[in-house]
Amino acid sequence: MAFSVCPAGEQFPLPGPEDYEREALRLRECAALEREKGRQIVVVMGVGFVGAVMAGVVADSVDRETGESCFFVIGMQRPSPRSYWKIPYLNRGVAPVEAEDPEVAPLIERCVKKKRTLTATFSYEALALADIVVVDVQCDYRKEALGEVRQGYAEIAALEDSLRVIGQLIAPECLVLIETTVPPGTTEYIAYPIIKKAFDRRGFKDREPLLAHSFERVMPGREYVASIRDFWRVCSGINETAREGVERFLTRVINVERFPLTVLDRPIESETCKIVENAYRATILGFLNEWSLFAERNGVDLTKVIQAIKVRPTHSNIIFPGPGIGGYCLPKDGGLGVWAYHTLMGFEDDIFKITPLAIDINDTRALHVARITRDALRNMGRIVAASKIALLGASYREDVGDTRYSGSEMVVRKLTEMGAELSVHDPYVKHWWELEKQETYPAPGQSWSRFFRNQERLTETRVHDDLAEVLAGADAVILAVRHKAYLHLDPDRMVEMIGRPAAVIDCFGILDDAAIRRYFELGCEVKGLGRGHVKRIKDSVRNRPAS
Repeated sequence: MAFSVCPAGEQFPLPGPEDYEREALRLRECAALEREKGRQIVVVMGVGFVGAVMAGVVADSVDRETGESCFFVIGMQRPSPRSYWKIPYLNRGVAPVEAEDPEVAPLIERCVKKKRTLTATFSYEALALADIVVVDVQCDYRKEALGEVRQGYAEIAALEDSLRVIGQLIAPECLVLIETTVPPGTTEYIAYPIIKKAFDRRGFKDREPLLAHSFERVMPGREYVASIRDFWRVCSGINETAREGVERFLTRVINVERFPLTVLDRPIESETCKIVENAYRATILGFLNEWSLFAERNGVDLTKVIQAIKVRPTHSNIIFPGPGIGGYCLPKDGGLGVWAYHTLMGFEDDIFKITPLAIDINDTRALHVARITRDALRNMGRIVAASKIALLGASYREDVGDTRYSGSEMVVRKLTEMGAELSVHDPYVKHWWELEKQETYPAPGQSWSRFFRNQERLTETRVHDDLAEVLAGADAVILAVRHKAYLHLDPDRMVEMIGRPAAVIDCFGILDDAAIRRYFELGCEVKGLGRGHVKRIKDSVRNRPAS
């Protein structure tokens, strides 16, 4: 018997033929009962990082006049060994995603156990019952080389398979809302033909699919639910009926009084909006990388420069790039646009220069952290291959536990390739799946381990919550993420926990000048991204007359 194993290690047997028959009957009975209550049936395809919470937000929504639940939601997940466990988890009222937001767990539990407006299934039978299908099936971008995004391509096979099943099963009046971040043109050039041809084969030749697109602006952290429910949304539909349908649906789910909807004319505009939004952010970070290098080589503290710029209101959103941009969207979304231009639209000229370059720069920025770690150790008479290095921060941004495409992963992989022994601390991360399960995560053959040598032992990586244990005996300490726990670490206490002077690498402007000076006074070596002024502080300490 095949099993799906959840992160906690519990095994769930995959469903057999008899389970499908039972499940189809259960779903039909549920749908009939809910329709009697006046509720629409919403199927959310894909209950991963976005879909699970989106399902909860929809299930928790109520009519603003009556206070009654508007929808009965069925979260649907394909019963694969990798992800089937999410179905029994949800049906227990347990969120299948880890989140710092304290609202996530009670939201799911409330909708499943108290309101009874949310259930989960592995059966595609749910699609035949749906009034609205929300598609949250992952669409990734496959990179074939490190720092060469043009050599990659959009992985849309799973999305296409889902759309084929949708076209085969939904009622023709069902609204299909694609929320996945997709290459511009996907709704019109891929989804529409697939579903339209399916309708034709089913005898609905005179029926137009009701297709819409509205992307998420999900932010991990303590505002996870709010980033779905209480945030601005952009939407569009393939025709007037679809536009009206998606606007009506989102108005009942999203807090549109405070965060009004933006309704665009065509799905390609909504799809492009998400890509441009994220490519813009990635480009600013890539741009600042070159000034970070300039600062390091010319005695400039880039963190002070940025603070001086931010006082100008028009530039208040400028941010320090850190060791890598990370997260699920920024490292790849621009690539979806470049791919769509050539593949879906069929253009052969090369209009994209800045967007792919920014992704390439951001992808490889973390390699520079390995280089300055090497240099700091050399200054202390040590080499990477004979050093123990403590990495503080595994996630991609401060005060969250999300490790997807984190700059820290690239740092660990490069230093491991160079022979270092790594220990990891992060107060928000329990498991670093990109390392622990690198043979299969994020999918077989897609781990960044394929770009480096000497990666086999990284499956033994464990993230620790005892800082003193991680620091003990370290030759170098890398401050990789601006977690609150790292912002005010006392240099004297740090050296005490380490047990001797060590190299300290500041990746995110965490150390102020007083802390940098104190580390030098304690015999440590300090380097940092964009912290070119560190040498001045070092010289002032080393050249200070003895008292």
